[in-house]
Formats: sequence, structure tokens, C-alpha cells
Amino acid sequence: MHKNSLADRPLHTAIQFGLSIAGLMFLAGCVSLPKEAPPAKVACPAGVPAGTQCLRGQDSSGSHYLIATPAKWSGVLVVHAHGGPALGEPKASRADEDIKRWAITLTEGHAWAGSVFRQGGFAVTTAAEDTERVRRIFVDHVAKPQRTLLHGQSWGAMVATRAAELYPKSWEGILLTSGVVAGPTTYDFRLDLRAIYQHLCQNHPRADEPQYPLALGLPADSKMTPADLATRVNACLGLRKPAAQRTAEEVQKIKTIVDVLKIPENSIVGHINWGTFTLRDVVEKSGGASPFGNDTVKYSGSANDAALNAEVLRFKADAKASARFEADVNHQGRFKVPVLTTHGIGDSTVFVEGSDTLRQRMEASGNGARLVQTYVNSSEHSYLGDAIYPPLFEALLNWVNQGTKPTPAGIATRCTALRPAQAAECRFDTGYTPRPLSSRIAPR
Repeated sequence: MHKNSLADRPLHTAIQFGLSIAGLMFLAGCVSLPKEAPPAKVACPAGVPAGTQCLRGQDSSGSHYLIATPAKWSGVLVVHAHGGPALGEPKASRADEDIKRWAITLTEGHAWAGSVFRQGGFAVTTAAEDTERVRRIFVDHVAKPQRTLLHGQSWGAMVATRAAELYPKSWEGILLTSGVVAGPTTYDFRLDLRAIYQHLCQNHPRADEPQYPLALGLPADSKMTPADLATRVNACLGLRKPAAQRTAEEVQKIKTIVDVLKIPENSIVGHINWGTFTLRDVVEKSGGASPFGNDTVKYSGSANDAALNAEVLRFKADAKASARFEADVNHQGRFKVPVLTTHGIGDSTVFVEGSDTLRQRMEASGNGARLVQTYVNSSEHSYLGDAIYPPLFEALLNWVNQGTKPTPAGIATRCTALRPAQAAECRFDTGYTPRPLSSRIAPR
């Protein structure tokens, strides 16, 4: 891992690692970002509270965005970085999905602003720039907030941590939910899954198809679809069958994947999709080379680890691709404002153990006192329930406004007090401590 952030590197190095022009302008401090055109007033998407006013637009970089302000505004702006990444051409309708899911923000009285991000796929630094841009559009064309919070959800937490370090003066508090907060290491196991799956199934690719390094995800010219891939996975593992109808061979193959990679069987197809289509996107953005490798990994947990490690396909990460990927997506924990997080303990999409990496980085950068982490007894990833988020917003704002650092126990207590009718949703586990990410994803 690089010890220095992009802000500490010379401009020519940032260019080498693929930082966008807007990011270079910011780091150089020599050019101000362009003035944005005003948004248009529109009817709000379905699912938002009555009385909400909505604005839409497309910023100077081409990013679609949506701004929503509740009838009784608290003066707080929450800038939302959405999950994903979604492949293909970004669509304005993505913001409609996000505001519907996160309508709790408006219910709490806070304004919401979200960019769809101008570039589809895995492009974190440009998404961070788009996140800052929608904040400025709100300030210039709606109102100057009393407080501005940055909310990163899932992959959007990776975007938020980049935005927090690129634009440290823009945010007064950071909320990270179900977040990707451990950098590139978060994704290593998807290559592990591809390698182990191919060892077991030999059908992705099949023997009669062109062979390629699995670390590339998928050849650029492949016409495979997610439905095609799911059919192959089912042909080998029988995941669509009731468990009682699976063959002994299918049961053993599933057990090997689950035991070695420590993921539930219902997440196998989703992770193979990422290790196929999204990995291809990452490789394309890295000039055709892969930032991922498994050449030094020692797999364990199978019925015969020696045979598995001897026979599984191995791939070496491309050093330049790894450096470029890290420069685009990683953070160093250099956050100068309060950071509050929550994560489902059983989340199989983004592992909770990544939270330990965030803690380590913030402590290493001298910011450990600015971090409070909470955990929920849940296997949900996308949304943990309406009761979970109001006490988090309240706690973060109290920390920002009054300097009162929250505790997990205090947040749990406020959850039941704020939503007594939904107290059963307040499943905060105040005694939980995540293990290191290396306990979940084999180190390399």
C-alpha cells in the first residue's frame, strides 16, 4: 500500500495514475472549478415525503443529479454517494432509486443531494468529484446549509472517503453505512472465487472456449450476459435446486466455496458476477492489465487444502495496474471531521471486517479519536431499516454541533427512544468488535 495520498504526490505522478483533470486542478490549487448552471424544478419521484421540493440537472461534467429539500428543512444538507458501481451508461433514474431508498433523510428534515456519477463502472475519483460538484450546486442555487454531511453507502463509502480527502473543507461530518472502507483489498476474494470455482467447475470458461487469465474478469469482446453466467453456475453447483435435490458432488463443491471463502451460498452468484463483469470493467480502465492476483495466496478450509493450493490457477497482479487502481480508489484515513459508521455484522456483500481496516488507518493517521463505529445484528446490506438511521444522523450532528462524541450504547438507546414502535429494528450490538479483514480475505 502507498503511504502517501494523491494530494502528497507530484502532478506528473497523479497524471500517471490516471487522476482526472478536475482532480489535478484541485490538487494543484491553480484553477477553480466552473460555475454550474442552475437545476430545474421538477416533480419529485414517488416515495418521498409530501411537501418535498425537487430539482434536477446535469452538471458540467455530464453527471445527472437530484436535489430534494423537505417542507420543514433542518438546515442540514446530506450529500449522498450511492452504491454500485453500476456498469454501462449512467441513467438519471438512478437518483430516483436512491432518494426513494433514503427517504428517511428527508423524513428527518434534512435536504438530500445525490449525483448519479458521470462515468459508469469503477471510477472512484471522478465520482468523488461529482459528489463535490452536486454539493456546490446546492450551495450556489438552493441555499447555504448550516451543516453539510457526507453519506457514503456501500461502494459509495469508497467514493465518500475519496471525496473527504480530496475536499476536506466541504464536509462537517461523515456517515458511512455498509461501506467499502478497506480499499482494494475488499475485492481480492472475487478473484479467489473465480479461481476456486474454475478449479471445481471448469465451465467459466469451458474447455472448448478461448482461454484467458481469470484475473481479467472476461475478455473485452465476450457477449456473455449475467443470465448466461447464472446458467453456468447452476449447471455446476445446482444452486437453483432445493438443497435436498442436489447431488453429492454439487453439495461438496458448494461446501468448498463456502468454507474456503467464508461466504454464504446465496451470495455465490452475485460475487461471481462481480468477479466477471465488474472485474472486466476495472481491467479495461487499467489499460487491459489486472490489479488483482492470487499467486501468493494460501487457501484453507477445504477437504484437501494441499491439493487445492497445488491445482488452483494462479495469477500475478500487474504492478502498474495495481498502483493505478489504488490511486483511484484508496484512502489513508485522513479525515479531519467526525466519522460515524454502521454495518450489518452478517453482511455478505461487503464484509464487516473491513471496518477494522478503517479503524487502523484512522488511528495511524492520528484521527482515531474522530471515529465511532456501530454494528447491527443483520445480514442486510442495502438498507438496515428505518429505525437505524435517525439516531445515527442525530448522533453525528450532536458531535458536529456540540462536540459530544457519541457511543454505540448511546446510539442504541436513542434508537429505541426515537422509534419505540420499531424498537425491534434497533438491533445494534454494542459489544461487537470486528476481526481483521485478513481473517476473512486471504492475505497476499
